[in-house]
Amino acid sequence: MKEGDSVTLNSGLTEIRNNDWIQWMFTHTLIAEINKRADSMTVYDDVLDGRFRDRLKLDNQTGSLTITNTTTELAGQYYLHINHMSKLVFLALYDEISVKEGNSVTLNSGCTEIMDEHQILWIYMNEITSIAEKQGKSMKVYDDVLDGRFRDRLKLDKQTGSLTITNTTTGHAGRYLLLTGRGPRDQSLKAVRVSVYSE
Repeated sequence: MKEGDSVTLNSGLTEIRNNDWIQWMFTHTLIAEINKRADSMTVYDDVLDGRFRDRLKLDNQTGSLTITNTTTELAGQYYLHINHMSKLVFLALYDEISVKEGNSVTLNSGCTEIMDEHQILWIYMNEITSIAEKQGKSMKVYDDVLDGRFRDRLKLDKQTGSLTITNTTTGHAGRYLLLTGRGPRDQSLKAVRVSVYSE
């Protein structure tokens, strides 16, 4: 999904029952809820500095949540709580980059500076394989995975966490996912789709 698109996070329900209580959370912050017992439906779009303002639509029949005009700051972990059941939904926005075969391409992390406590993980999603990571002060690139297609081609920027792929081939085309944060419940997601063309 690209920035500016709308997305619906499905509740999985076809109809809300009389005793249902549905809550949508962005990481730890409540952003929408339906309480059938109290006959109430509320969106909290002013939380988190108003990043959700005028962007949330809650379906009163199914409990599904639609987010309109998405931005990168809305990417991340969404939790759905229905009565005593929970579900986790990841929302990632993707950038599209086109690069000529043989040239380098940088997958921008969006960070200007990363601290020691931040974790960074780059995943090549076509094969769901980790290709670079930073934990604490330790940084690693896994360039021997996937039959060595990334061998001697990956550079992880220690200040920003951006990943550069040098001497690209068509084998590097596809989707890349970046996970950043301080732990499993404090993560943001970014996705990049790379296409490689030849003349």
